[in-house]
Amino acid sequence: MPEPETRESWRLTGTYRSPVVTIDVRQIVGRASLMAASHIGRVALLLIEILRGLVEWRIWVPRAFEQAQNVGYGSLFVVMLTAAFAGAVTSLQAGYQFTGSIPIYYAAGVIVESIILELGPVLTALLLAGRIGARYAAELGSMRVTEQIDALESLGRNAVSFLIIPRVVAGTVMLPVLVVVADIVGITAGYLASKSSLGMTHADFVHGANFFFRPLDAWYSMIKSVAFGLAVTVVPCYLGLSTKQGAEGVGRSTTSAVVSASVLILFLDAVLTQLLLQ
Repeated sequence: MPEPETRESWRLTGTYRSPVVTIDVRQIVGRASLMAASHIGRVALLLIEILRGLVEWRIWVPRAFEQAQNVGYGSLFVVMLTAAFAGAVTSLQAGYQFTGSIPIYYAAGVIVESIILELGPVLTALLLAGRIGARYAAELGSMRVTEQIDALESLGRNAVSFLIIPRVVAGTVMLPVLVVVADIVGITAGYLASKSSLGMTHADFVHGANFFFRPLDAWYSMIKSVAFGLAVTVVPCYLGLSTKQGAEGVGRSTTSAVVSASVLILFLDAVLTQLLLQ
């Protein structure tokens, strides 16, 4: 039997060939599919537990008020700042595009519709995914690896009612409120920027906003914000509860929570746009 080729034999004979690494695509796809199905099933079970725990309102209502204050008041400044810059930049870009024969009030319609339909809900949700999603995943992950959740369950307490429902309710309720604030601030900043840089009058801005605005736009923005609120809270809470391997696992869960929630927000944005604005 011939001896296997080694680097020494290659040095002597020059006939060494590196081993060929093959990638089994079916194995990779199958493993990813099973992992995705497992996560979907566990998230569905968590949602069922959340619905069942809503009847214990004496437990989660006081804690929901605390979490709502952290989500709403704590995120208010950064949401307003981001919305102001988004409105101003949209106004400047609209003025750059709508030049020449197009009426100036078209720019006002573009500013208002862009803020209400897209920039307000999406930017606010992405900000909360980084701020609130990371916080929820880190808090619950730390409680999981230090066995605080296990101790709570061993005392006969429902961990979902104590820890999950207050966070989910607070995020789902406060995100639409923050979106309304972002819309108002963004439109105001867009109006001021268009008035100073484009020479648009107040009458032109009001006429353009009223000309393109429809009541469905406001409902569409609120529906998106509620869906984004669920994505920002449920996914980080699930990943926090699934944390393993100590401090390293907490960091991994925190990163995964921000990335997963952000991707889910963009996915829901595309799906809801197709369904509601068809």
